[in-house]
Amino acid sequence: MITTSYMNGHMTESDGRGGVEANQEEPQQWHREMAVDCPGDLGARTLPVRRSAQLERIRQHQEDRRRKEEEGRNRQELDLTASIRLKKLSQNPKVGIDNPTFDPIEDSVVKEVPFCLKLEELLMSLKQVQHCLSDGQSQEDVELVLQLVQKTDFQKAFNIHNAVAQHMNRPSPPFPHTDRAQGLAHEVQSMVHNSQHTEGLELNTLLSSPHVQAVLLAHDCVAEQEMQLEPLTPDPCEALTQWGGETVKIVRMEKARDIPLGATVRNDMDSVVISRIVKGGAAERSGLLHEGDEVLEINGVEIRGKDVNEVFDILAEMHGTLTFILIPSSQNKPPPIKETVVHVKAHFDYDPSDDPYVPCRELGLCFQKGDILHIISQDDPNWWQAYRDGDEDNQPLAGLVPGKSFQQQREAMKQTIEEDKEPEKSGKLWCAKKNKKKRKKLLYNIKQNDDNDSEEILTYEEMALYHQPANRKRPIALIGPPNCGQNDLRQRLLSSQPDRFGGAVPHTTRNRRDVEVSGRDYHFVSRQAFDMDATAGKFIESGEFEKNLYGTSTDSVRQLINMGKICLLCLHTQSLKTLRSSDLKPYIIFIAPPSQERLRALLTKESKNPKPEELRDIIEKAREMEQNFGHLFDAAIVNTDQDKAYQELLRLINKLDTEPQWVPSSWLR
Repeated sequence: MITTSYMNGHMTESDGRGGVEANQEEPQQWHREMAVDCPGDLGARTLPVRRSAQLERIRQHQEDRRRKEEEGRNRQELDLTASIRLKKLSQNPKVGIDNPTFDPIEDSVVKEVPFCLKLEELLMSLKQVQHCLSDGQSQEDVELVLQLVQKTDFQKAFNIHNAVAQHMNRPSPPFPHTDRAQGLAHEVQSMVHNSQHTEGLELNTLLSSPHVQAVLLAHDCVAEQEMQLEPLTPDPCEALTQWGGETVKIVRMEKARDIPLGATVRNDMDSVVISRIVKGGAAERSGLLHEGDEVLEINGVEIRGKDVNEVFDILAEMHGTLTFILIPSSQNKPPPIKETVVHVKAHFDYDPSDDPYVPCRELGLCFQKGDILHIISQDDPNWWQAYRDGDEDNQPLAGLVPGKSFQQQREAMKQTIEEDKEPEKSGKLWCAKKNKKKRKKLLYNIKQNDDNDSEEILTYEEMALYHQPANRKRPIALIGPPNCGQNDLRQRLLSSQPDRFGGAVPHTTRNRRDVEVSGRDYHFVSRQAFDMDATAGKFIESGEFEKNLYGTSTDSVRQLINMGKICLLCLHTQSLKTLRSSDLKPYIIFIAPPSQERLRALLTKESKNPKPEELRDIIEKAREMEQNFGHLFDAAIVNTDQDKAYQELLRLINKLDTEPQWVPSSWLR
């Protein structure tokens, strides 16, 4: 609810380069946007309602219009009390015929249902009753009713009554539980993907059939309309009226103490305009407030002409029933499209308190590299609305995160600026600066070279839940700097559970020794065959040692997986992209070193006596690996103790059998 500068993520043209102006340490304040969430702890009492002159004029106009409509209807109504026959009936109410078939039963509950009767049946019944009557006065009364029934206006009203009655008698369809049947079906398919059970295969086939997909799509379309009709706030209402030549909208809604309003406002000259509707708030749930609406009054307090800070002070003491008088937005927006939730993994750290361009700093969502974000709205391409995985219950309102394209643009411009400054510091020639600048601009052209951007600038990666099949285990890749214990942990797993874990058989070009068996110790191949496989991209990693080539192939890993074992790999970070681009679906664990003193103690137990600079190099290497490749890690273990690290590693591997894990959605396509 605190006011912050609002830049809206728009990029300005500067020096012919486009993008964010880089030479401004304090960005220009275009306008200010404030979250008006009205939390309960900011105001414990309701602000007294003060009827302004504007509101009184609007209400008086509505009362006059209703009174005129009622007077017109009264003049058109038939004055039945003027009938002489009806006056006589009222003076002698006992005149008539008792109906013996109607016997009221006490203490019984009768369900009243609309009664439908055809016009011809009604006329026939009235004529039969007229013939049965012996009293002349009663026959005249029935004749009066017959004349009324035969009039055109009555017959039209009678037909309308029957149509309404038939509609009311129709059974109401059940209220839908969800409008995301397609999304749920997709999640189920992801969980039973590659299942070897007959039931799982049948379910996957059924959900993938075009007919079922069409039924689910139709269900979601109907369910979305039905669920939108249900008011999510207590008794919300909306009315349009004219005031001062302008169409104004009166909105009344309830704001509970535990549900924020979820709207931001900004100043546009002397107007206060709703700038953003945040998912999860009372405004979004009611559907009565819209972006671009100008706020004239709230609970009788005039808002036009006030600064957003004054609006904050007013709303801070309001809760319960809120009555808004608005000028509806003149923007013609397309009908809302149901957005599906997109799950992404963050590849960078973000702190809104350090971002001068976030529209509303209090709504900014802080996250770290590796966090899973649920993107629920991309209406604003520059600032998405999202929840952080695991914090949905503690996060009533969606938070703002930079959109992918916007994040790429400003990071690309930041890198370009840094490189433009390098020639001045290092004394390089100006021509080198010009060429480098031109090359870099082409490199970071978002629309023309998206593939390079996805590699150079890390933003988000779309994810999906995946549960590994029982007979197809994911390979475990242990990553870490030298002397951090990843090789020892791998060897301990292989020795303790040889039936469960295994190592991929490597390829080599050296000659086989007498005690070695091809296919068990190594795959012995010629240098030409090795080079051909390397060119074809079949090796996860490869290298040369004493003029012989060695490498671990994806086929060797796949062969072990087909045997039902878990393949354990110790790889360099440069091999991770190759491994992740395969169909092996690896689970990557980073083995990080402890503090320098603890690392020295662990290495001393192994009869090693590292120098202080060697310890610092290990820790610095780990920091660089995490900084450059941390977005590819699925988990991290700080190896402060070998036994504890082993138990934690085993726990992570066991969890793959019991819990679905987030994997790149491209793996499941």
